[in-house]
Amino acid sequence: MNITENAVVLFHYILTDGDGVQLDSSTDTAPLAYIHGHKNIIPGLEQAMEGKKEGDAMKVTVPAADAYGEYQDHLVQEVPRQAFQGIDDVKPGMRFEAQTPSGPVSVVVTAATDDTVTVDGNHPLAGKELTFDVKIETVREASEEELAHGHVHGAGGHEH
Repeated sequence: MNITENAVVLFHYILTDGDGVQLDSSTDTAPLAYIHGHKNIIPGLEQAMEGKKEGDAMKVTVPAADAYGEYQDHLVQEVPRQAFQGIDDVKPGMRFEAQTPSGPVSVVVTAATDDTVTVDGNHPLAGKELTFDVKIETVREASEEELAHGHVHGAGGHEH
């Protein structure tokens, strides 16, 4: 079966950045499972998987715009230290969930002074070209229940 919309795909991957540094891998764990065509993985990788079949292997480089998006300077903000009440020692690298008018946003602290804290709301991989070395393990049709729930059930997927 070829990968088309509503196919359940299980695949292993090795993810590297533009410098060839390995960022993530599923080779020592279970394969990643997703339903094709439901925006469960980054768009560039999903497009590259279209039409492939069980057993296929490929290496695909995905530009930032088709991965986690371009880096957006406006998502870096300096906020008053008082916004972190109850947290004594705010340090770079700490992650928080900020409440915004558009809903919650994950931010990372990039700098902190006695008066202000600089946070970055960009995804950690925003602005980066990513290369995926992929091995497709299985391809099957999604069940009605999986389609209704929007995720894979069973081995490699969600257990209820």
